[in-house]
Amino acid sequence: MLVQCADEGAQARFVCQRILELREEGVSLDAIAVLFRSSYHSFDLELELQRHDIPFVKRGGFKFMETAHVKDVLAHLRLLANPRDAVSWHRVLLLLDGLGPKTAADVYTHVAEGGTVLDAAARLGTYPRRGAYTKELGRLAELLAEVAIEELTVEEKVARVTGFYVPMLRHKHPEDFPKREKDLEHFLTIAARYRSLEALLADMALEPPTDSVGDVLAAEADEGLLTLSTIHSAKGLEWQSVFVIGMVDGRFPSLYNLRSEEEVEEERRLLYVAVTRAKEHLYLSYPIDIYDRATGMVLGKPSRFLDGLPAVVLTGLQVIEEEDGDPF
Repeated sequence: MLVQCADEGAQARFVCQRILELREEGVSLDAIAVLFRSSYHSFDLELELQRHDIPFVKRGGFKFMETAHVKDVLAHLRLLANPRDAVSWHRVLLLLDGLGPKTAADVYTHVAEGGTVLDAAARLGTYPRRGAYTKELGRLAELLAEVAIEELTVEEKVARVTGFYVPMLRHKHPEDFPKREKDLEHFLTIAARYRSLEALLADMALEPPTDSVGDVLAAEADEGLLTLSTIHSAKGLEWQSVFVIGMVDGRFPSLYNLRSEEEVEEERRLLYVAVTRAKEHLYLSYPIDIYDRATGMVLGKPSRFLDGLPAVVLTGLQVIEEEDGDPF
């Protein structure tokens, strides 16, 4: 089945609902997989799975909430909600050049005396000790004062924090910086859907359903876990039901692999790997409204690899959502 969705959020909600339906029909989670071209394509889905308490394991990349760079940005944002968050202060301060754990603890003691984030920003500028980190503390103070403005949207707050953080990310992780930067671009896309920073942080604070509490997994032992996987990591494996998400031209095939016919054919072979992982049910879904920040393009056309497939092979379905966001 070829499934058209309004955007990536709607795609994630459709996949979650269909997975829940499959469970009701007796299909265990370990017999279901969601495949994607690149690791960051699953971030919206990971958040939706957490909301529905659907446990999953991810192959071929870190879970969205487990990546260090996403945690770093979130730590900055949490200071806006709670200026006395010691854990977030420690993480943020240790990102600054020339500032170690002992000084970070001392800086936190100094700024925690303030009541609001603006108080904390002001106290950063009055930290009595001086060193190579003094200028960095000043830059952090300016950022916090800037993003504390209530009139800024959630997207604008995240964009300014990301702009502050990206140079540090480039310096600390030059070997895979482009991939990490792409993750943050997608985080910004996700943030644009939220009306309040508190709602974003609440969703990001959800415990991953695969975490154990008292050595007991959220999933039943005999049901196993849903699999999220890049297509490359799914080679040689099979599942009863498979979802291939992000089947939009520009993502599959990737915009970066259209320079020669050989590259396009390699992408086509990758799709062949994806669709042949399914034993019984295969869902190919594509959003019709994806803004690619790197290129400034809006993607919305189904993959060229699906052109010409007859309806008897690939039935079409358009997901329409009710006002509460549930697909039907």
